[in-house]
Amino acid sequence: MPIARALLSVSDKSGLLDFAKGLAELGVELLSTGGTAKHLKDAGLKVTDVSEYTGFPEMFDGRVKTLHPKVHGGLLQRRDNDEDKRNASKHSIPCIDLVIVNLYPFEQTVAKKDVTLEEAIENIDIGGPSMLRSASKNHRWVTVICDPSDYGKVLAEMKENNGDTTLATRERLACKVFQRTSSYDAAIASFLNKEQVTQKTFSVSLPLHSELRYGDNPHQRTALYGNFGDYFTQLHGKDLSYTNVLDIQAAAGLIHEFRRPTVAILKHTNPCGVGCAEEDLREAWTKAFETDKQAPFGGVIVINRSMPLGLAKIISEIFTDVIIAPDFDADARALLQKKKNLRLIQMLPGVTEALSQPIIRSAPGGLMVMDSDPRALGLEDLESKVKTKRPPTREEIEAMRFAWRVVKHVKSNAIVFASHDRTLGIGAGQMSRVDSCRIAVWKAKEAGLSLAGSVVASDAMFPFADGLIACAEAGATAAIQPGGSMRDEEVITAADERKMAMIFTGHRHFLH
Repeated sequence: MPIARALLSVSDKSGLLDFAKGLAELGVELLSTGGTAKHLKDAGLKVTDVSEYTGFPEMFDGRVKTLHPKVHGGLLQRRDNDEDKRNASKHSIPCIDLVIVNLYPFEQTVAKKDVTLEEAIENIDIGGPSMLRSASKNHRWVTVICDPSDYGKVLAEMKENNGDTTLATRERLACKVFQRTSSYDAAIASFLNKEQVTQKTFSVSLPLHSELRYGDNPHQRTALYGNFGDYFTQLHGKDLSYTNVLDIQAAAGLIHEFRRPTVAILKHTNPCGVGCAEEDLREAWTKAFETDKQAPFGGVIVINRSMPLGLAKIISEIFTDVIIAPDFDADARALLQKKKNLRLIQMLPGVTEALSQPIIRSAPGGLMVMDSDPRALGLEDLESKVKTKRPPTREEIEAMRFAWRVVKHVKSNAIVFASHDRTLGIGAGQMSRVDSCRIAVWKAKEAGLSLAGSVVASDAMFPFADGLIACAEAGATAAIQPGGSMRDEEVITAADERKMAMIFTGHRHFLH
């Protein structure tokens, strides 16, 4: 049977007029509410108000419009059930075959700064989810749409199927509805949990963004959920894997620490070289690449300016897995796209918002939810945080700021040797901090870089003086670290004995 009657009630009216006109042309009767009805009538469409259809007016400042047996009975009655047919006939409840509903913008409302509890509650939709769920439960006969992107597909299918949709389409749309109402309820619960002090729960429901090529290893199936596509667009290359997504996240977090033209090279989420320049990204690239010329093979490159052709020519000579930039000059993109396996990723505006979202990780039997760590802490008024007899020079202060911004993105235990605009040696992820120091010194030596006059940054305290001493013996003249060790005085004494300047930021930046 063709669709005879549709109910339209939306907050997002994009694409609605063309869809409604298409329905009208197929002879579908249109029912609607409030602003949606006015929108359709103003366009010249014949629309019956739901209040006229049910015989009851909208009440309680619009809170009650569609919560009526004639609406839900029209949605839920089974077309092949004799008892349902008798009840429908007895109470004059015709079938409603198509529902088009999207919900009050609760998520957008609570995302606003200084939103009040009252404002949030007023944006909790009741009638919308109820209609969506009723229609979805009865999807054997009822078509339900909660996403404007489905308008064209449904209309095309109706034209091909004598005014009806296929059961496969109705099943797909019903599943989509339950995913949407689930995420909507989760957003409400999450917001209200923040507003009350009783026992809290955590819920998350996200749409599938894409199936990934594989996880850590090819035998591990992996999928990406959420709105990743709002922040990153893949312009070229093979599909992303789990590790690619982790690398993209790490690279974006690191590059957003810097305002000057900056290039960073990462491998397995760890920086292996970072360089800044005043203007020319090629200069920044040289500084980053010289830190470690071996690790970038198959690695990730990220820049905070549009990719120019000059830099693209240099990078194209190296096997790289992923290149990330806010944009790519046309000639640079054309050159890089000649490499079949290279993935080009565009960072979109607003990515800093995504980097500030809570971090969620699985745990045995549940999840851990942690605040993000989006900015380097403790860099204000460094001159007042000096712990040694000798204060740092202006040049050392600038180098400390640079090194501290990098070291927070290196896996713990983390050590970074740097000047004011480049990394010189990086030690990551060792069980002992002194081993990270030794690795950073060794990497600098392998790269042919002198550490004389460098500064060293440690993401957490030096628990013993041995790590600091190893850095001093390698040539570092200043150190920046959080402090907080039981042996801080021993570490300070070791620095003083070597005429090093040292600053305690008071903030740790572990990364696991």
